[in-house]
Amino acid sequence: MSWRPAEEPECHAAQEVIDVVITPHEKDLGGFSVRRVLPAVERRNVGPFVFFDHMGPATFPPGEGINVRPHPHIGLATVTYLFEGEILHRDSLGSLQPIRPGAVNWMTAGRGIVHSERTSAEELTRERRLHGIQTWLALPLAHEEDAPGFEHVPAERLPVFRQDDAEMRLIAGSAYGHPAPFETVVDLFYLEGHIDGGGNLTLPASLGERCVYLVGGSLTIAGRAIAPTEMAVLEDGDDVALQAGAKGAHVMLAGGAPLEARRTMFWNFVSSSKERIEQAKADWRAGRFPKVPGDEEEFIPLPGD
Repeated sequence: MSWRPAEEPECHAAQEVIDVVITPHEKDLGGFSVRRVLPAVERRNVGPFVFFDHMGPATFPPGEGINVRPHPHIGLATVTYLFEGEILHRDSLGSLQPIRPGAVNWMTAGRGIVHSERTSAEELTRERRLHGIQTWLALPLAHEEDAPGFEHVPAERLPVFRQDDAEMRLIAGSAYGHPAPFETVVDLFYLEGHIDGGGNLTLPASLGERCVYLVGGSLTIAGRAIAPTEMAVLEDGDDVALQAGAKGAHVMLAGGAPLEARRTMFWNFVSSSKERIEQAKADWRAGRFPKVPGDEEEFIPLPGD
């Protein structure tokens, strides 16, 4: 009889339901930590999600904050979701919207939009924290060149419900029989969940491609421990149970229908066409994108320029 380590059956079980576990690349932007999870070497996207950044948590002293100068996007939708703090969004449609915890800013780039993300003058007067998630979703092929758009959904309009042993907030799409209060052309689900200590939450296979990002706390999936700031991308085909540790788990759950075609990503541009990416680059260099009202003086140059 050959000897086997006791944990081997659990590892095997985890391999059956977990496709890959992604550890993000961390950047320090001068006291502000950003963790890039997607795209990764291991996985370029999960359903329509092609970009996933975990911002902070960071504490800013008075006079310091976020100053992301105007920059362009094509072929995608962006979702900014905060746990703490505030970001002031402006875009070339004329939108001016503070983003606060629990609310959703859904920006459709389509054929082209420009926006900036700043700390407001009022917020700069005091110490404050910032913590949240920013994601990009590839638009379906038939909608890559849609007109740009912007929608803000206050926190009180988003569905909050109990599912298994967890309190859930639906950010976008639909899941567990709950639809988001705004429509999109993207087939997705996107949720924030707080699983009770020692509790369980089942993630149905019917949701499509699925990933679980652990913001904080402790979590196991089929016996595999997931560390905070790791993303577990799940295999297709079976419902998967998530189990929280004694102090609970704060998770982001995301995914949806597979992409119809591979996407090319360059800087802030996403497209199924490499030629379209080249056109966007040329348009930004030549100043053919629209300006952001109230933030016309600055811009981020094309990488390499």
